[in-house]
Amino acid sequence: MTYEFLGYMRPDGHAGARNTLLVLPINRSLNFIATNVCRMIRGATHFEIPAETGRPAKDRETIARVMEGLIRNPNVGGTLLLAVKPSGESAYRNMSDSRFAAAAEQSGKPFRILYLTESGGSYGLLGKALQAARSLAVEVSRARRSPCPLSALTLAVKCGTSDATSGIAGNPTVGNAFDRLIDSGGTAMFSETTEIIGAEQLVAARAVNDTVAGKILAAARRWEEKALSTGEDIRAINPIPANIAAGISTLEEKSLGAIAKSGHRPIQDVLTYGEAPSGHGLYFMDAWMSSLSLPLGFTAAGAAVMIYQMGGNAMPENPAMPAINPTVVSPFLYVTGNARAFKRSPDNFDFDASPVMSGTASIEEMGEALLAHLTDIASGTVTKMETLLYEEQLEVFMEGPVL
Repeated sequence: MTYEFLGYMRPDGHAGARNTLLVLPINRSLNFIATNVCRMIRGATHFEIPAETGRPAKDRETIARVMEGLIRNPNVGGTLLLAVKPSGESAYRNMSDSRFAAAAEQSGKPFRILYLTESGGSYGLLGKALQAARSLAVEVSRARRSPCPLSALTLAVKCGTSDATSGIAGNPTVGNAFDRLIDSGGTAMFSETTEIIGAEQLVAARAVNDTVAGKILAAARRWEEKALSTGEDIRAINPIPANIAAGISTLEEKSLGAIAKSGHRPIQDVLTYGEAPSGHGLYFMDAWMSSLSLPLGFTAAGAAVMIYQMGGNAMPENPAMPAINPTVVSPFLYVTGNARAFKRSPDNFDFDASPVMSGTASIEEMGEALLAHLTDIASGTVTKMETLLYEEQLEVFMEGPVL
């Protein structure tokens, strides 16, 4: 089957599923300005710098990489940057306005940058930012959807609330959709390094070369050693009680189910958190599993649509979901292979892969159906989570202490 979708083709050859104006404060003190501008501008969203930037250089670089990645994400049609003062006076060089202005200019999309020191203070900046955002919103709206090949689409997936259906139906369905996307020249990402422990040799065996295989094994080893340094043994505490109650018996069983979401294609490379793939194909991101952190990292890496594959065997009626809007600019949807979970939460799940469990459909059939659904979302259909207006308290994945 030949797929295409109606997306926003960007100058770099990637296509967006949405066309959003991003208001990006470079300094945390300007979160207030960005928030209030977006409240008054249709089609605008903002990213709030979390906590302090007084961190080890590596973590501060992670924050900057995420911000650059959001600017470049194909769902962003234009960017308004807000800074306190020009970069010559910046406290941290890797958080300078010139860095983000360069990223915005290189994206080929419209952007503006405003400074508090050149706007008469915060009240003046609020007015100028509102005026600039209105102008940019008009410019961004001139973009039009057009037929785009799957080679221009980037998807990403995480899994959670794992149960027996995760490894049998839900994750394999996503993996099959990924295989189809990659066979068409597209790009896909998966992650959750702690969730490959116990099956890391199988993941490494799919690497395109020994160097990439070594990166995969080193990532798993590093996370296991890091846990041991805190007194925790991942192999002893995983699966967690909720997984066991849902039918998962061992760490290896859980990891084998988790890696099924990546499909069967070769792994091109290992990415750091928020790092964009260097080409097309399948990529592994070495990162933590948090529902409020990993989707943000995928979006910064260029994901146009983000999938959360959920088991959910113990899910109550109409539950609160782990996350609603953890991507800032990308559509976010829930998939499950558990018929009970889907029935209990029809307002939250976008796709039901449980026919694989009942034997009424094959993994191949459900994978094809899921990819068709994803191209529909990429063409403009909103996800269940997109129907809700909610600002998540997002987490950038950082490993060092606050200074």
